[in-house]
Amino acid sequence: WQKREISNFDYLMYLNTLAGRSYNDYMQYPVFPWVLADYHSETLNLSNPHTFRDLSKPMGAQTVERKRKFIQRFNEVEKSEGDLSAQCHYCTHYSSAIIVASYLVRMEPFTQTFCSLQGGSFDVADRMFHSVKSTWESASRDNMSDVRELIPEFFYLPEFLTNANHVELGCMQDGTVLGDVHLPPWADGDPHKFIQLHRQALESDYVSAHLHHWIDLIFGHKQHGSAAVEAVNTYHPYFYGDKMDLNNIKDPLIKSTILGFISNFGQIPKQV
Repeated sequence: WQKREISNFDYLMYLNTLAGRSYNDYMQYPVFPWVLADYHSETLNLSNPHTFRDLSKPMGAQTVERKRKFIQRFNEVEKSEGDLSAQCHYCTHYSSAIIVASYLVRMEPFTQTFCSLQGGSFDVADRMFHSVKSTWESASRDNMSDVRELIPEFFYLPEFLTNANHVELGCMQDGTVLGDVHLPPWADGDPHKFIQLHRQALESDYVSAHLHHWIDLIFGHKQHGSAAVEAVNTYHPYFYGDKMDLNNIKDPLIKSTILGFISNFGQIPKQV
């Protein structure tokens, strides 16, 4: 990878596989980074550093204000509960079965998967994945319970962005009927152009030079411990599946709670 003999995409897939993540498990689906921060320009300038997301920071620390709030949450748990095991920045996760299914909801079998995870129906239309720009704004700035990253399909599969199956996803509060995913202006409404430019961004010189920072956060030494605290990158203890020894938990209620938590909200990849 350092010699540029494999692409950034291939390298990330390789790391996901090493960390125990695969297409066969929605709860441990391959996780990919948001690489862009520009979803409003008419043309995409891949030579401008401001076009890109800060790969050295998790999604919860993309803005100064948001980072401050998550640090405050971390410190308040210490003060109020005194239980360091529950001390964390995030009580939601960047990858889970419902996040994967929500991104791919316009394609089968993910349409049915999403409905089954939601208790048999679609979510409220305004909360469904309907716009790349608004999803980025939610995950990077606006929503304190949303720190989601992306999935590999964002870099090679234009079909998941169109509602070719005419799935009835409902109407938003402003009356907009949910159909195809709304794309940034620089994609000209063309899912193929979006994927092409998004893949170019992933393979760009800027991302190649900074991707190792994100890898440290997701797969490496900033996953947990003091390095994670310093990087504002700690999650609820239940998300660290390989750190939880379920065999030593005798209370069946606690054990089922932990398992339910992991299946609903996701888990940290194995450290590579």
